[in-house]
Amino acid sequence: MANSTFTTIGRKVLMALSGFFLMFFLLQHLTINMLSVISPDMFNSVSHFFGYNPVIQFALQPVLIFAVVFHFIMGFYLELKNNKAREVKYAANSASENSSWISRNMVYSGLVILAFLALHFADFWIPEMEYKYVAAEAQDATRYHHELVEKFQSPVKVGLYALSFVFLALHLLHGFQSAFQTVGFNNKYTPLLKKLGNIYGVAIPALFILIAVYHYLNPLTH
Repeated sequence: MANSTFTTIGRKVLMALSGFFLMFFLLQHLTINMLSVISPDMFNSVSHFFGYNPVIQFALQPVLIFAVVFHFIMGFYLELKNNKAREVKYAANSASENSSWISRNMVYSGLVILAFLALHFADFWIPEMEYKYVAAEAQDATRYHHELVEKFQSPVKVGLYALSFVFLALHLLHGFQSAFQTVGFNNKYTPLLKKLGNIYGVAIPALFILIAVYHYLNPLTH
């Protein structure tokens, strides 16, 4: 029993660590995307550097993909394990008094995010891989801003994009604080972490949505 408990705790810690990594990536990804609004030339330059830097492409990118896959698989596994372990169902245990709606539905917000990631890969990552490694097109350091704006000219796509980030916000509002608690920050810093989590969980998705709407409202004129 003790070993099983330790294993469960270990899985939760690994889940939290992968969450930290993904939250850092979100912040980095947002910073780059914000450049598409502030300075298209700088966005092109940074995107080209990241897109062709061998360390990022062949070392860090596989780590990122692994972190995404691991985080979701472990999340679903822990949720399934928790459901099987419950002897008293939520309905009989006053779930609304013991946990928030967001925390009880993390698996569902995670499924929406996973569906969005599949769409995002199909829309951005796969075409980029085809451009560079299948078609082997010549490097064009000025193409990124144009391609990004073109992706956001469909109101349906922008709407789905925005909806996905609303679910990401719900996921982060619980996940941020939960990750810190898992690694031992459930102490006097908890109120501060909760405030930071609320700011991060709302601001990051809202800015991603802002970028998409901005490019939709400001199409290319040439």
